[in-house]
Amino acid sequence: MELKKLVQNIRDIEIIGTSDLNIKKISNNSNQVNPGDLFIAIKGEKFDGHNYIKNVIKKGVQCIVCEVVPETKTKNITFIKTNSSKDTYSRICCNFFDNPSSKLNLVGTTGTNGKTTCSTLLYQMFSLNNIKSALISTNEIIINSKSYKTNLTTPDSYDLNYFLNEMVKTQVKFCFMEVSSHSINQRRISGLKFSLGVFTNISHDHLNYHKTFKNYLNVKKEFFDCLGKESRSLINIDDKNSNYIIQNTKSKVYKMSLKTDADFKLKILENSFNGLVIKIDDKEINTQLIGRFNAYNLLTVFSTAKIFNLDFDEILIKMSMLKNPNGRFDVIIENGIIGIVDYAHSPDALLNVLETIIEIKHKENSIITVVGCGGGRDKEKRLKMGRIASKYSNTVIFTSDNPRDEEPESIIDDMICGVDIEDQSKVINIIDRKEAIIKASKIANPDDILLLAGKGHEDYQIIKSKKIKFNDKEVLTKTLKIAV
Repeated sequence: MELKKLVQNIRDIEIIGTSDLNIKKISNNSNQVNPGDLFIAIKGEKFDGHNYIKNVIKKGVQCIVCEVVPETKTKNITFIKTNSSKDTYSRICCNFFDNPSSKLNLVGTTGTNGKTTCSTLLYQMFSLNNIKSALISTNEIIINSKSYKTNLTTPDSYDLNYFLNEMVKTQVKFCFMEVSSHSINQRRISGLKFSLGVFTNISHDHLNYHKTFKNYLNVKKEFFDCLGKESRSLINIDDKNSNYIIQNTKSKVYKMSLKTDADFKLKILENSFNGLVIKIDDKEINTQLIGRFNAYNLLTVFSTAKIFNLDFDEILIKMSMLKNPNGRFDVIIENGIIGIVDYAHSPDALLNVLETIIEIKHKENSIITVVGCGGGRDKEKRLKMGRIASKYSNTVIFTSDNPRDEEPESIIDDMICGVDIEDQSKVINIIDRKEAIIKASKIANPDDILLLAGKGHEDYQIIKSKKIKFNDKEVLTKTLKIAV
């Protein structure tokens, strides 16, 4: 693509050198550039791309985007100076793929909890209504029923636009996408056109990255601040921060609620291990999803479908067919023991799952929870998760959950610090996650509930710098089959 076309409509940049260049490819990785490519120098947490400018020039790169132009200029090299390499990178990627997000309905869901479930259920809903749809989620990317693995909740800007362009090529009409706080803050979504932005909720999470809850909240708000007049927003007004989130948005706002009057609402009639029975506009629907938190997810699906004018009766019929994504309140029953695998890795998510279990279980049956906290992450939430797990469980086993470069014992000690005195007798510490699951299976009686929290769909453990194959659901299924 011509450089002129690549940077058109991108503000606050200065081109130093000729703009009469043809660009073959775009990269922010100095190891992956070739002659004719455009290199973006980005300051990351560990590396600064500006330190590799000389290297990429030696490799034949003639155009470089950077925030700081080298004092010593190199002949025949064009520099594009910008205040934000990350933002410019994203916008260049949009232009490189001819702005694919403007050629379909892009629906972005953000919030602490519910992003994966809402996006996946929306993909199911629209697909069941014979509308060609795609999914970009933590679990996977799906285009035309073909699944691609992903390492990020929201992909890198280049990959993101590449996949969106693949959708456009195959006449996809709707893409349902998770929008993480990291992707907003790192400008991975800059330049994308969203038809609808969805806010699920916000609670304590990712403070190792954002430092304060206020910063985290403002990053989420920024997503809605950037939506234009032609976009729409769907907001869960039962969250106390919802009004703040949308106070500066230019988009048309729709509100949903389980508790108060709103544009869209539903009522829970029954909540059991067989699923939720809900009422919408005097119509009863039996669903396969369990728990009050899933009622919010179902409400999000209903609201979005209505906003895009899907047939009311068809929406209700298809809602009964929706299934949880992998690792989200997965129920496994073996030898009378009810096993649940859930991705809950924040205090609020863990509380939601445990409150749901308490609400629908028989009084005489115990809750056994196996839970850990990730290493190299927000330490403050360890105390909260330790307190919640021990308070709402009859027995809790603290164990490893991606300890990374931290010692698992140290992480568990942090969790124990949050346990109230009256709950300390409930706590067992087993560092090895597999051994913790085996122990939980052995002490569980028929009709007890065994919750594995934190890893959900993940099929690995990160210990030091190694990814070790591990899957909660596989281990639990195997151990429950031999449990007596």
